[in-house]
Amino acid sequence: MSATSHAPPRSRPGSACQDESVRTDAAIRSRSPFLAACHGERSGHVPVWFMRQAGRSLPEYREARAGTSMLEACRTPELVCEITMQPVRRYGVDAAIFFSDIVVPLAAIGVDIEIVPGVGPVVAEPFRTEADAERLRNLDPCDVGYITEAVGLLTEELGDTPLIGFAGAPFTLASYLIEGGPSRDHAKTKALMRSRPDLWHAIASRLAAICGEFLRIQVEAGASAVQLFDSWAGALSEADYRRFALPHSTAALMGVAESVPRIHFGVGTAHLLPAMAETGAEVSGVDFRIPLDQAAAMLPGKTLQGNLDPAAVLADPEPLLDEVDRVIEAGRAAPAHIFNLGHGVLPDSDPDQLARIVDRVHEVTSR
Repeated sequence: MSATSHAPPRSRPGSACQDESVRTDAAIRSRSPFLAACHGERSGHVPVWFMRQAGRSLPEYREARAGTSMLEACRTPELVCEITMQPVRRYGVDAAIFFSDIVVPLAAIGVDIEIVPGVGPVVAEPFRTEADAERLRNLDPCDVGYITEAVGLLTEELGDTPLIGFAGAPFTLASYLIEGGPSRDHAKTKALMRSRPDLWHAIASRLAAICGEFLRIQVEAGASAVQLFDSWAGALSEADYRRFALPHSTAALMGVAESVPRIHFGVGTAHLLPAMAETGAEVSGVDFRIPLDQAAAMLPGKTLQGNLDPAAVLADPEPLLDEVDRVIEAGRAAPAHIFNLGHGVLPDSDPDQLARIVDRVHEVTSR
C-alpha cells in the first residue's frame, strides 16, 4: 500500500478527480472499521486497538528486544516491523501502532537524549536559554530514513490493516527538554512558561515544526492515520493549555491536515477535552478518568477513542468483560467509537486478557 492509496489528494470541488477520491476513500473505509470510525462512521463493528499494544506485556517483544536499547530498536526497520506486527498477529486488532518513541525525532536532530530503563527520557543538557532553543533545528527526512523504510515494510505486510503513525506533542516534549527528564510537577517548565513566555514559545514552536514533519514523513511513507500524544498536558489548567500548548499542538497536527485522520490524546485531560478538540483532530482520545458518554456531551459530533482503565486488564476475566461492556455502552453516545484503553497497556498485563477484550468488542458490536 502506498500513502496515496490511504489518502487520495484533494481536488477542486466538482472535478472528476475529486469524485474518484471520494470513491477511493469510501472503498478504503469499507475495508477498515477503524478508518470508518475516524471519519465519524460506524461500519461492521467497533474497532479496537491498544496504546502500547506492542510492548513489554508481550513475551515475543521481550525476546525481540533482548540486548537492544530502545533507541537502537527504533532505528532498526526490520525490528520495528516485527514488533509492530506482533499484536496484530496475536490479537487481531483493527489497527497497528507504529513502534517508535516520542523522542526519536529529537535524537535524530542531535539532541543528547537517552531513554533510561525504568526512568524514561533523560536529557544531558536541559533547555533553559535562547541558545538551547537554537539547538532545535528542523527535522529532515534524511535524518530518519529508517522510519520511512520501516513504514514501507509495514504497509506491505499489514495489507488492509491501517498503520497509525505518531508523535509526541510539543508541550510534552518541551517538558522533558526543560526538566531534563520525567517530572511529577513540571515546576521548571511552568516557571519558564510564565517567566520567559517568549523563550517558551520559541522552544515550543520549533518542536511543533519537528513533530509536524515527523508525522508527515510517516504519512508519506504509508501511514493511514496519526496520533499526537500529549502525555503531560493534564498538568495544565485550561487557561494555561490554551495559552501555552494549544497553538503548538494545532501547528503540529496541521502538518498532515487534509491528508489522514488525526487522533489527539492526553492523560488526565478531562478538563481540556473541548480545548484539545480545537486542534482540528478528527478523533478525541479520552483517558479513563471520565466516562465516554460524558465526553460525548462535551464534544458533540466527535469520534471518541478510549477508554478502559488499563488496570482493569489485571482483573479477573468476568469483571474485566463487565468493564468492557460498560465502555462499549458509554461509547454509543458518540457518533463513532474506537475502543482503546484510557492509557497504555501496563507491563504486567496478561496478553490473553487483551485477546479477550478484542474478541468481546468484536462480538458484542457486530450484532
